[in-house]
Amino acid sequence: MCVPGCEEAVLKRLTRRGLFRGATAATAAGFAATALPGVAAAQARSFSKVVDLTHTMSPEFPTFFGVPGIEMQKQFDFKKDGFNLYWWRIIEHAGTHMDAPIHFSEAGATIDKIAADALVAPLAVVDIAAKAEKDVDAQVTVADIEAWEGKNGKIPDGAVVAMNSGWDKHVTTAKFMGKDANGVLHFPGFSAEAAEYLMKTRSVRGLAVDSASLDHGPSKDFKVHYMWLPSGRFGLECVANLGAVPPVGATIVIGQPKIRDATGGPSRILALV
Repeated sequence: MCVPGCEEAVLKRLTRRGLFRGATAATAAGFAATALPGVAAAQARSFSKVVDLTHTMSPEFPTFFGVPGIEMQKQFDFKKDGFNLYWWRIIEHAGTHMDAPIHFSEAGATIDKIAADALVAPLAVVDIAAKAEKDVDAQVTVADIEAWEGKNGKIPDGAVVAMNSGWDKHVTTAKFMGKDANGVLHFPGFSAEAAEYLMKTRSVRGLAVDSASLDHGPSKDFKVHYMWLPSGRFGLECVANLGAVPPVGATIVIGQPKIRDATGGPSRILALV
């Protein structure tokens, strides 16, 4: 699914054989009254494959509320009616989805206000899978970001920074949410210090995680959400297959519903590698 204007924006930047050109900076128009720092242009680049970063949504997909994130009622059947059609009942923040700024702010941009140009961006993947294997509550730290830049160079302007903790492999098991006997959740996320560092020192457009939340599971105050989203930036949660994407050089393409006043919504997310 692609919002109106997204297809045109993508086609201007992409061809199967080669070029990716155009501005990648978010502007005040893209995020209501909040502008992101650092206007930058993407480098011309090519891609040879598309990696699907999206889980298949179903009623069984784990959610914070412990209820189905989507319910599908078949209203019309081909044999009876000549066509197939379902009515959906969904939770905005279930499955692979976007958090719009309004999700954790009083007056932030709703999902329909996010500019199409903001949905195509450089992708930087920070791998903490080894750390998460040892600690289910692992977090992306400032040190992790500095180590990433030591190997790959400065995070590109206008990028989406993604956490690859390997947590997507647990999506069909109870470990994905990690609820313990006391009801506390356990899964990796970004630390508040890392989010603040990216906000203050880098021109980053969005955060992405392969777990259920930008904040790690035990968080009770959701510092990352309350810091990141009110700044006009977006978040992507329950992202899949980040282990199949290189640390730097890929381009993320986010297809999202353009629904008036929505705080988020299920997204089809791709990486061009």
